[in-house]
Amino acid sequence: MDSDQNNSREDRLHEDARDPSEPVWTFRGYQMRPAEFNTAMVHLYRGEIQRANTWRNRLDTTTNWAVVAAGAAISFALSDPSHHHGVIILDTFLVTLFLWIEARRYRYYELWSYRVRLMETDFFSAMLVPPFSPSPDWAESLAESLLHPDFPISMWEAFGRRFRRNYLWIFLILGAAWMLKTFLHPTPAASFDDFITRSALGPIPGWVVLAAGFIYNGALFVIGFGTAGLKQASGEVLPKWGEFPVLSNLWRAMEVHETSTSFPRSDRASQRPARKRQQLLALVISTKPKAVADRVLKEMKRGVTALHGRGMYAQQERDVLMIAVTVTEMPQLKALVKAEDPNAFMIVAPAQEIIGRGFQSLET
Repeated sequence: MDSDQNNSREDRLHEDARDPSEPVWTFRGYQMRPAEFNTAMVHLYRGEIQRANTWRNRLDTTTNWAVVAAGAAISFALSDPSHHHGVIILDTFLVTLFLWIEARRYRYYELWSYRVRLMETDFFSAMLVPPFSPSPDWAESLAESLLHPDFPISMWEAFGRRFRRNYLWIFLILGAAWMLKTFLHPTPAASFDDFITRSALGPIPGWVVLAAGFIYNGALFVIGFGTAGLKQASGEVLPKWGEFPVLSNLWRAMEVHETSTSFPRSDRASQRPARKRQQLLALVISTKPKAVADRVLKEMKRGVTALHGRGMYAQQERDVLMIAVTVTEMPQLKALVKAEDPNAFMIVAPAQEIIGRGFQSLET
């Protein structure tokens, strides 16, 4: 008991020692001093960096599996003329499985790196370059990612990205090794018909095996290069002109809608567009609309529109408050409405798109 009293006394003395003119960080009803906020952000940044590094190492591990498997299969197939070329075909399927696993891991890596880049671009950079203006909703975007984690990159984009970065060359080497094995062993093929005959895999004719191989690898290349223009991820820094400028420009020309970005990309290393936050539209029917609206305007800094309505059952006229918020602000809105009018009626619906101050810019 004495220890608790001493701690409480020390806390009060510490509060009294603070400069009353010191700015206070206010977000979703909480207030923190700059030192407290910066300390929390530094620890969060370190934690997200550790997560991103962990999944980055897992990506490298999967790539190593594919390289070792491909090297072992090629070495085994070419080491002896009696070894069947089907070993390379089976290894191709195994490498594809590794590619799929790595694409899944890459989505997790993008989730953590998205948060890291959000803090780097809209928090730390603003501290280093004072004129730089961070996105007004960066904290809300980070909070939404923490409360409702979601992959910022699709499986198709992740698959294509890893294919272009690493697995493209592995599949090319496997294909070349298979053709070399089929052509050379047991003796060099005398003609193309001889090559087709050697391509047979058990009861499957050689021309079927060859056609299936071209279709299979062709599909991988179509997915790999067809997704080059997708830019859903926001955590990875890409080269100035993208991975494949021609395909990227063609894809952008076909896009109907472009996702908004937090800051101009211009000539520096391009960043992926930030994800659009989940947006909600709340309708509040209360006997105390003025009190609710005042608190929303003051504490949440959100706009409120009063709509005139009539309850057909009681035949009473009331103001219906329309409030646009994000999903992470909804708990605060519910608590606020409950505090002013426990008997209030609320309707919450998802909004397809909200454009205006505090949400997306009209320029996009």
